Amino acid sequence: MRGAFITLEGTEGVGKTTCLDFVRESLSAADIPTVVTREPGGTELGEKIRNWILEGNHGELSAETETLLMFAARAFHLDEVIRPALAAGRWVICDRFSDATVAYQGGGRRADKGWIKSLRAAVHAGLEPDLTLLLDAPVEVGLHRIRARAPDHFERENRDFFARVRAAYLELARDEPHRIKVIDAAPSLTEVNSRVSAHVTAFLGRFCP
Repeated sequence: MRGAFITLEGTEGVGKTTCLDFVRESLSAADIPTVVTREPGGTELGEKIRNWILEGNHGELSAETETLLMFAARAFHLDEVIRPALAAGRWVICDRFSDATVAYQGGGRRADKGWIKSLRAAVHAGLEPDLTLLLDAPVEVGLHRIRARAPDHFERENRDFFARVRAAYLELARDEPHRIKVIDAAPSLTEVNSRVSAHVTAFLGRFCP
């Protein structure tokens, strides 16, 4: 039996890294073997693309260039990490996946979402996350949480950009409520973890009856 594919999504400052650690610990407690990875990244090539986009001195990238770089990294990531792990029965927990491209490049950068959908189908036809945890908070909350750190390529964007990203994420959640579970990330960590735990427990019941 193949492993489950779980992704975490959300705008900046919503606590994805903390949530990922909590999900990993929950699955470990259930004796489920996991592979934790991220996008862009997860492979040597993916990390180079990630670093170049986030920290590189490349000036302004077009929405289309950004999108293609994301999918190039994703295709290699799928071949080298995600598909082999799933085939071996391990569960994959990934910090961002194609929903992020729809939200950031499609929503934030206004790249054509139909084009992104076609790239998505070409790069990972037949494979979508089994569960996506979308951490959601008002834009102001996320930006306040990251105010003390040096901003990267995306974090330098303005409020309107992140409002479009958030709206695109929530549109995806409305379209796929069976897969994407929206979690209010504004309350305390204890409350957020409780909601995450409820969704993970329900998913375990479905995937491992």
